[in-house]
Amino acid sequence: MSARPSPRRVAHQPGWLERTLQDHSRAIGNTLGALMRRPVGTLLTAFVIGITLALPAGLNTLVANLGRASDGLQDSLRASLFLKDEVDADRGQQLARDLSRRPGVAAARYISRDQALEEFRSFSGFGEALDLLKDNPLPATIVVTPAAKQPQAATEALLKDLAALPEVAQAKLDEKWLQRLYAILALVQRAVLLIAGALALAVLIVIGNTIRLDIENRRDEIEVMKLIGAPSSYIRRPFLYTGLWYGLTGGVVACLLVEAGVLALVQPARQLAGLYDSQATLHGLSFDAGLLVLAAGLGLGWIGAFWSVSRHLRHIEPAL
Repeated sequence: MSARPSPRRVAHQPGWLERTLQDHSRAIGNTLGALMRRPVGTLLTAFVIGITLALPAGLNTLVANLGRASDGLQDSLRASLFLKDEVDADRGQQLARDLSRRPGVAAARYISRDQALEEFRSFSGFGEALDLLKDNPLPATIVVTPAAKQPQAATEALLKDLAALPEVAQAKLDEKWLQRLYAILALVQRAVLLIAGALALAVLIVIGNTIRLDIENRRDEIEVMKLIGAPSSYIRRPFLYTGLWYGLTGGVVACLLVEAGVLALVQPARQLAGLYDSQATLHGLSFDAGLLVLAAGLGLGWIGAFWSVSRHLRHIEPAL
């Protein structure tokens, strides 16, 4: 009885997904190796992209720091309620206690007419002139501190309600300077968006031109690949990954430049805040903002590379 021949071992045939992953991993490794073989040109391109991305990122960080500082300044808002002359001290103190328990009010302090006169005498420097007055011209006052982190509309509504109290002759909230600061911040934020859009276009041009030079340097190789029937996606893939690498390295450079700028300004900013009795300090890019910069670099790198490849590859055809 003859022995059966052993079955032949069939070679493993990779599936579509496995072949795709192999092609992409090969393209990633090849493009990274090509960039590392020309470090000077790669670093120069990355620094150009990084500086371009760092400008809007740095401006946005500055606006964020100013916004945090303005939020802290909002806590220093005070509303002064000038009481009518017929309101005695007992009624004024009771009104202050009632207001301190009111929603939207953090604190309320009663200042009698005599206390107001003494404070004015201490800080104005007109003590001798005040001695010539027969009567105290200053009214009793209740200083109201609105609750922190309260919307501007709620603060204005609170002031309107306080001004309508029967004991109050006049109510005043000096917040014009804070409104001006918020208006300036809104203007700067809009300007940052416009600058970011213009610089994003600059990044696209830089990456697109760099990819165009790579395409011209590999023209013969592209003609051969087209001659043997390589699909456009296969030819396009390494250039797209090159754009992604440029965008990623540019994003990393941008984050480093912003952090370096913040570190250089921390000490002067702390000294300036100390002159205003503030503990505010500069903060660098947040984690989300850093991820956004990297994502912007990757996205602009891919778009710039895709635009350049789609534009120039169709003009390269093998000579028959």
